[in-house]
Amino acid sequence: MVRRQKRKKSADAFLAELATLSPGDLVVHMDHGIGRYEGLTSIPVAKAPHDCVALTYAGGDKLYVPVENIDVLSRYGAENDGVQLDKLGGVAWQARKARMKERIREIAGELIKTAAERALRPAEAIEPDSGYNEFVDRFPYQETEDQDRAIADVIEDLAAGKPMDRLVCGDVGFGKTEVALRAAFVAALGGMQVALICPTTLLARQHYRNFVERFHGMPVNIGHLSRLVSAGEAKRTKDGLADGSIDIVIGTHALLAKGIAFKRLGLVIVDEEQRFGVTHKERLKALKTDVHMLTLTATPIPRTLQMAMSGLRELSVIQTPPVDRLAVRTYVAPWDGVVIREALLREHYRGGQSFLVTPRIKDLPDIEDYLRKEVPEVSYVVAHGQMAAGEVEERMSAFYDKKFDILVSTTIIESGLDIPSANTLIVNRADRFGLAQLYQLRGRVGRSKTRAYAYLTTGDRGLTETAEKRLHILQNIDTLGAGFQIASHDLDIRGAGNLLGDEQSGHIKEVGFELYQSMLEEAILDAKAGGLADTKRESFSPQINVDAPILIPEDYVPDLDLRMGLYRRMNEVETRAEIEAFAAELIDRFGKLPAATQNLLTVIEIKLNCRKACVAKIDTGPRGALVTFHNDDFPDLPGLLAYVDRLKDSARLRPDSKLVITRNWPEPSHRLNGALQLSRGLAKIV
Repeated sequence: MVRRQKRKKSADAFLAELATLSPGDLVVHMDHGIGRYEGLTSIPVAKAPHDCVALTYAGGDKLYVPVENIDVLSRYGAENDGVQLDKLGGVAWQARKARMKERIREIAGELIKTAAERALRPAEAIEPDSGYNEFVDRFPYQETEDQDRAIADVIEDLAAGKPMDRLVCGDVGFGKTEVALRAAFVAALGGMQVALICPTTLLARQHYRNFVERFHGMPVNIGHLSRLVSAGEAKRTKDGLADGSIDIVIGTHALLAKGIAFKRLGLVIVDEEQRFGVTHKERLKALKTDVHMLTLTATPIPRTLQMAMSGLRELSVIQTPPVDRLAVRTYVAPWDGVVIREALLREHYRGGQSFLVTPRIKDLPDIEDYLRKEVPEVSYVVAHGQMAAGEVEERMSAFYDKKFDILVSTTIIESGLDIPSANTLIVNRADRFGLAQLYQLRGRVGRSKTRAYAYLTTGDRGLTETAEKRLHILQNIDTLGAGFQIASHDLDIRGAGNLLGDEQSGHIKEVGFELYQSMLEEAILDAKAGGLADTKRESFSPQINVDAPILIPEDYVPDLDLRMGLYRRMNEVETRAEIEAFAAELIDRFGKLPAATQNLLTVIEIKLNCRKACVAKIDTGPRGALVTFHNDDFPDLPGLLAYVDRLKDSARLRPDSKLVITRNWPEPSHRLNGALQLSRGLAKIV
């Protein structure tokens, strides 16, 4: 159970990473709706400086959110055009949010039903057999920490006795195939049939070669099914699947055809699922409801990513790049014959190969013409999807064997092709491709220790705004392991769609992506608890009003983005131990804590206690404190009355359900410490 919590947090960490805001971005306040983020500003509260996030609403109204409460804010999304700001104090936002909540509750109920049906079905539990270690030793590389964790997750799922439904999200070339190989080994030697389904014939062929090589000398029969396979071989494979003599089959969606029957299918592995259509996915689900499902992807489609983040599918993320891997240098510019010639020749003279990709087959003759006239020093070969299967196979093999310097093709190279010697990619009319597609294409280069280059060229005419946004994102995200970020950006640009069907726009526009996500998670938890979750305990952010300086001073952490990031992380801590660890990290990175930052950490602890005790607000002053409960309700009323009784004359409960504490707190430091002790006392009762 504990492990699951940790994985959930790793997904959250991704979202937080993406939520670095720039002034002008749209944000959503839980209680006030959509506003515009104006930056961080320090405002005096009773003469003491307090860092706040400034927001502008419709009509120019301003709202200042204290940094210890920025958990009430979430990013709206990447699409800011035509979005109307809400009016401060207006009722439209609350009405919209209530409507949304109802819809989300329905979606969550349906999803839970589907997931629960699957979870209640038993599946055969399989443990690795004695030959597993020998199989592992055949892996020629050192596993990364994330890869190890993903493998352990999958093996654990296979042994759990219920159908696995796990998504392994790892960047291109980060070792997802190894996770698939080990799962296939455990399942095949456990007496089950394994089907590995790939989106393209080339990828299926590559996986087939990998599997045959890796399982060499082991009692496992491997079949291959795609249009590159002869009719005779295809018939033998189909017969072998039906009579159980073939243990592992690797193929394209030919495996989903009606005439394919398995004798004892136990594990289905789907590679790059974003390339399959809705009908294929439905066919996959129907294939066998109690089989184990393992999905591998570098850029999950928005809906899948969202299901994983909502806890409906298990998620393993491989974020660590292999040792010595360098990020791909990416350039976006209009097509320039001279630059392209230089790029191709540089790759040629360092002994490497290049890909030149274009979106349409009708552009290929122009590109061939350019290469013949402008870059006669290099040899090239052309491949596209309308050629006969055997011809594509022949040409790809020749390129693979380094008989040509350049492969000129359409997007058939997009998925999973692994040619380590190819380290320059040129994409003609990159504005015509989707974000995940471009990211996949870029992943074809930079798969060895050599620095790789990607040139995304555009047409002469102006770009559409969405295309510009895509290319801009891709150029900026050049870190290794960014597939997950790409998917999250895609989620913003395209929306997640309805999780149940194949309509793409979804309801996210109304409340913004992050809030939609958290509302969905809440609804799913509620539905899992059978609707018994305490509605009064819904998420809220306690307000602590103390006139002490509360901020991270600029001279302590000069970088504004870094300061915002620290504030954001501070709002995500959940225990006192985490606060202490965070303080230790600050001291380690920036030196001794200033008093104002120490105060801020104290306020964060008070806030945690208040949330536990259902306290919405604590107002402090020289003569004590006033405590307001969330929804005017305290979870343990007898306990609270006993607490008031113990404090004798210094505490009383007012008719309006507010708690008044009378104390002599002349200094701000007394008030802060008093609020801390009070919050601890109230939390202890609960």
